[in-house]
Amino acid sequence: MKEGFLKIQNVSKSFNDIQALKNVSLEIKKSELFSLLGSSGCGKSTLLRIIAGFEKPDSGRIYLDGEDITDLPPYNRPLNIMFQSYALFPHLNVFKNISFGLKEDRLDTNTINQRTDEILKLLELDGLENRKIDELSGGQQQRVALARCLVKKPKLLLLDEPLAALDKKLRIQTQFELVNLQYRLGITFIIVTHDQEEAMSLSDRMAIMQDGNVLQIGNPVEIYEKPNNEYIAKFIGTANIFKLEKNPNNNESYFSPDLNIQIQTKNILDKSQCLIRPEKIKIKKNEIKENTQEINKCFGIVKEVAYLGSYTKYLIQSNNCNFYVFHANNSISEKLNIKWDDEVECSWDHGAIYLL
Repeated sequence: MKEGFLKIQNVSKSFNDIQALKNVSLEIKKSELFSLLGSSGCGKSTLLRIIAGFEKPDSGRIYLDGEDITDLPPYNRPLNIMFQSYALFPHLNVFKNISFGLKEDRLDTNTINQRTDEILKLLELDGLENRKIDELSGGQQQRVALARCLVKKPKLLLLDEPLAALDKKLRIQTQFELVNLQYRLGITFIIVTHDQEEAMSLSDRMAIMQDGNVLQIGNPVEIYEKPNNEYIAKFIGTANIFKLEKNPNNNESYFSPDLNIQIQTKNILDKSQCLIRPEKIKIKKNEIKENTQEINKCFGIVKEVAYLGSYTKYLIQSNNCNFYVFHANNSISEKLNIKWDDEVECSWDHGAIYLL
């Protein structure tokens, strides 16, 4: 993939006394599906609007495919944006909604019909050409909005919370469709979302934003397994974070005051806490009421249980410290093996620990 297809250099933006973006720099590759992820107010939508040309940065530049587009008006930028609300025309049918931009560009009728027919087939909308927007399902409306953006063959497509209006089952299905479509077309996609699972499912790479800053850029595995700080660890997935102290009696392990046990990792670094994801912790009943102190093992009581089909979520209390365990349900059962108030043994491998 070509490096630096979209370059965002030192972009800052303020609204009165609120600084929405603080010297943000990003490089996004050609044909990449890139997500801007963060909670409300982090600056991700402001950055998208600056790329689209709806806002002007106070400082910094935007380059697209080698061209400085910072001062170009939105209608002269070789990109398109799909809004969360879809912004479809209710008085036009599907065909006319999709072809609207082509007509505005004053293309000839044959070209308009050909390109609209191509995108209708690509997005499996053929047969719906004459339907009005209110006669479509939510998923079909989403595909019409996407088709209207893609029919103009933009170099870059911006998507603002594109799946937010869909129910959960349809949202998951559409995630795969969106990835497959982007792969087939080779168009660079930038998606703004606050949904961590959506960003993880869709992205080649992603940027985590907070208070106008980019905290970390990486692929979903890097972000999840090796977060830069505690905020990212807690924002992406469920995080068990334990305090660490250097062990004066053993320079090959740490002491965890939270769990009152020794924790051994692959490397001993100058770190004060560690991350252990809930799915990396093994859990079993403490049948013989054993309470022997061992490295990377603790004993506790089950305080909460949530059966979620593919896995069961446990809240464990050990040494007055609460943490989560996700146990995969690998076999068919009519009842839970581990229940509320059971005494349990929890353990993990040293490779499951990431030092923060």
